[in-house]
This record gives sequence, structure tokens and C-alpha cells, in this order.
Amino acid sequence: MGIDFDDQSVDTSGVSDRRGVGGPIAIGGGGVGIVGLIVYLLVAVLGGGNVDPGQLVPQDGSVAGQGAGTSDLEERCNTDGAVQEYDDCFLVKVYNEINEVWTDEFARAGEQYEQPGLVFFTQGVQTGCGTASSQVGPFYCPPDQSIYIDIGFLEQLQQQFGAEGRYAQAYILAHEAGHHLQTLFGTERKVRASQQARPNAANELSVAMELQADCYAGVWSKLADDAGNVSVGDAEVDQALGAAEAVGDDRIQQKTQGRVDPESWTHGSAEQRRQWFTTGRQTGDVNACNTFG
Repeated sequence: MGIDFDDQSVDTSGVSDRRGVGGPIAIGGGGVGIVGLIVYLLVAVLGGGNVDPGQLVPQDGSVAGQGAGTSDLEERCNTDGAVQEYDDCFLVKVYNEINEVWTDEFARAGEQYEQPGLVFFTQGVQTGCGTASSQVGPFYCPPDQSIYIDIGFLEQLQQQFGAEGRYAQAYILAHEAGHHLQTLFGTERKVRASQQARPNAANELSVAMELQADCYAGVWSKLADDAGNVSVGDAEVDQALGAAEAVGDDRIQQKTQGRVDPESWTHGSAEQRRQWFTTGRQTGDVNACNTFG
């Protein structure tokens, strides 16, 4: 069946295109070494999550600034076939449909939805959470309520971890938008406070946050499909499930260190991530996403 959008128009308002501005950025203060970098990278990739404002710190060296506008992007993405041909156009279109679905869903509840920003960058970027390298993977920053993606790095990660497919990209973006919902609902603030008050439960609470974002991504998938915003078939749903499983903590740990340590998980197992996306996809109800229970 493939991915069928209800229209092909692309709206770049809310998008900041900072690609090609600035230079490479280091991770951490003193350098983590190649092995540490790979492990850090793997923990953060593909829907790496909701970035704690204290997690990213200013670095020496060039930093991608506010950068270019989006007029060229909008013009190119509104040409025939651009949504399916170009990754950036596809992601902006998915971003449009995410905002449309959640705007309608909030309105049904008598609330107003505030859309997140979407920032494209290369190598490094300055955010409301601090300075980030593209090795962090796609992420959401609560203070500036924006989703950050280095598309080239995203493609590399998809190929390396077997999370390929257009709808895998849609899942990743919908997962990050799920973190935005947590900010709007006040969940993010409460979880950060609980993590500070109960450091021993910090990882457990992080897992619950990530699984809830997976569930919200599944809810969006269902609502968008039912409304015809983004209609997909079984093959596309399998792409999303494959991406969710690929970034399970157990899969990553087995691959990088040859053993699985559930006590150190921050995102959940492959089975858990698949389960919670499926729960959202089957119910289409955010109230079914209580991963903290």
C-alpha cells in the first residue's frame, strides 16, 4: 500500500533549517574516546528521547547558529514528487500531519495545542538545552519545545540498525513529538522532579518516559490513519515496529557490550518498545499510555 498523505502540500512554518551552518562539536567535556562515543551514540539513537536541559553543555569550537530560513525548503518541497523523493520534505510533511492530528485531538478535549518547532542541522547545534552534536541522535528539547534532527546522521543510523523505511522515520518523529506532549501535559516536569528527589529511580522513570512517547507515537499513527492524514498498510506499521525494537536497550547492550543489564536501561527493551507502540496504535487513546502505572 505504501504511505498515502491526504495532500502533498508542505508547510515549513515552525521549521528552522540550520544545515550547513557551524562546524563539528565534541560530546562531553574531556572527550569520551571512540568506544565511549559509540556506546553513548547507541544509547541515544533513533528516538533518543527527551533531553534533560542539564545533559547538554556548551562546548569549545564552532556551533551551528540560528542559521538559514526555510523559503528554499518550502519551494522545493512543494514541487511534484518532492515529499516522497526527499527525506527533509517527507519529514516536514509528517511534522505537518503530526501537528494537524494533535491540534484536532486537543480541540476535541477543549484544549489548544501548541506545536513544537522542528530544526534540521548538520554536525552540531545550539539548543535551549545546550550544545548538541548530531551523535546525540534525533531529540526533543523541553526548554525551547523543539525537535532536532540531523537527517544525514539519521539515515546512517537507520542503515546500521536495520530500522530502514519511510515509516520508520515517521515513527521517530512521532516519538519525539510524544515528548512534546509530555511537556504540554506537565509530565516531563514532574518526572524530572521525581528523578532529582529519588535518584535511585531515575532510570526507571526514564524508561517510563520513553515508553510513553512510543505509545503516543502509536496513538498518532492510529489517529492519522483513521482520519486519512497518513494512511499506511501493514508493511509500514512493521517498519515502525522494527525501528522501535531496534533501539531497545537490550538490543543495544547486546550489540555493544555482549551482555544485557536491565538495571542500567533508560529507554526500555525491544519488546517493551514494540508493546507500547502497539498499545497506542491499537487504542488510539492517550489515556491508554500510562507507562508509569
